[in-house]
Amino acid sequence: MSDGLNGSKILIVEDEESLAIGLEYNLTEEGYIIKRAADGRQAMEMFSCEKFDLIILDIMLPFYNGFEVADFIRDKDPQIPILMLTARGRATDRVHGLEAGADDYLTKPFHLEELLLRVRGMLKRKAWYKDITAKRSTATFGGNSIDFHALVAQTPTRSFKLTLQEAMVLRYLVENKGRVVSRKELLENVWKINTEIETRTVDNFIVRLRKYFEPNPSKPVYIKSVRSAGYIFDDEIE
Repeated sequence: MSDGLNGSKILIVEDEESLAIGLEYNLTEEGYIIKRAADGRQAMEMFSCEKFDLIILDIMLPFYNGFEVADFIRDKDPQIPILMLTARGRATDRVHGLEAGADDYLTKPFHLEELLLRVRGMLKRKAWYKDITAKRSTATFGGNSIDFHALVAQTPTRSFKLTLQEAMVLRYLVENKGRVVSRKELLENVWKINTEIETRTVDNFIVRLRKYFEPNPSKPVYIKSVRSAGYIFDDEIE
């Protein structure tokens, strides 16, 4: 790779040994440093002792499942990218994974090239976000305030941490206030992935942001849908 990501350290949490070995081999060939954990407990122990740049996390694991591991990781580091792997295709499982703090997911079986693209894009986003927070670190609308640098949000009822991906999506919408932003644009500029890859991840993140910041998520006034076009951010309530 020539994008400055060589040497990024990735933790693969996967109990299917043949898959884990294959991922380790191919990611090592891409220039990454790879560590493997075979169960949720080992993953938590390794994460507590070592610093990683990205986590590839299976859902079905011994001892602690992927959702529990993601919760543990997010409690310690809201910024580290998490790519969740699952053999489950149900939308509820994908949403649960994103709510637990995953930044994106892939359903098994998946194409290796797609996984490599997702990993590269997630690492690029992490570096990109670190650079742009120096330009604009806060935003306020309604009774909400967001510190994009600390990833802390304050609403009229509570204070909480955002994940890196949640902050990036919200930040992009805020910076493009009053303009319709398509899913394609979000995928290209926030996820930084090939938009030919079909994903409902964008919609899931919008749903989560509305739950956080809208007075009535079913009737959004800040993050609005524009039919067949995308989303528009507006901080002026009519």
